[in-house]
Parts: sequence; structure tokens; C-alpha cells
Amino acid sequence: MQVVKGDLIKLALQKEFDVIIHGCNCQCAMGAGIAKAIKDTFPEAYEADLKTEKGSKDKLGTTSRAVVNRNEHETTIVNGYTQYHWTGPGVLADYDAIRAVMRHVKDKFSGKKIGYPKIGAGLAGGDWDVIAKIIDQELDGEDHTLVEFSR
Repeated sequence: MQVVKGDLIKLALQKEFDVIIHGCNCQCAMGAGIAKAIKDTFPEAYEADLKTEKGSKDKLGTTSRAVVNRNEHETTIVNGYTQYHWTGPGVLADYDAIRAVMRHVKDKFSGKKIGYPKIGAGLAGGDWDVIAKIIDQELDGEDHTLVEFSR
């Protein structure tokens, strides 16, 4: 895992990544955190989310995606369903779902430049050390970068 500081969305707009992944809940909300920023910048990703069944637990570990063209560059935005909901105490991130999402990303986007935030470790309360190991295992051999948010 490569690590850079910056803004994942700005870096995507600057053509740094072919694919960006973020964690979503299964409620078709995208109302907070980086999901909201992605929704605002790439409404196509939110439209893809809305085409999935709201509230379905079967979405955990799956993805929806949108291909967007900005600044003469094609970027695929992957909505990874890594948590069921966004409310309640404790860890909301589902580690098995994160693993399945990353496995899917490697299967579909091998050889692409992949960027992501600390999926599951922000609002979802997951343990980043656990999540980072999952990502490194599932994206082994790929060009993937954690973007730690900073302005």
C-alpha cells in the first residue's frame, strides 16, 4: 500500500487514479463523509447507488460503480458496500464485506491505478490496522494508494 496525503477527489480529478473506491452503507444515502463529497462531485456514482435495493443486507460485500469523464480522463468510481447502516454504537464496518469488495476490485480492475480513503475506519468506526491488512492482502500486486485526507 502506497500512502499519500491529500484529497482523494482532487487527485482523481487530476488524473492520478483510474479507479477510486469508497465505502458505502446499504441504505442509498451517501449523506456524510467522503461518500457525500463523491455524491456531490460525481453524481453518477450516487445514481449507480440508487439503482441498488435500499436496505438490502445482500448488498454487503458487493459494489456498484459509475464511469465518469472529467478533465479528459475516465475514472471509475466504485461504491463498495462495506457497512449495513450508519447509525448505532460500536463498529459499523463489516470486515468480511471490505474483503469481498477489495477482491472484486482486484478481479475487475487489475492493472489500474487504484485510490481510496481509510475505508471503514472513519464514520464506520472500524480498526484501520485490521482494514489495511485486508486491503493489502486482497490488492496484493496492484498499484493501490491510500489517500489520507489533508487540505
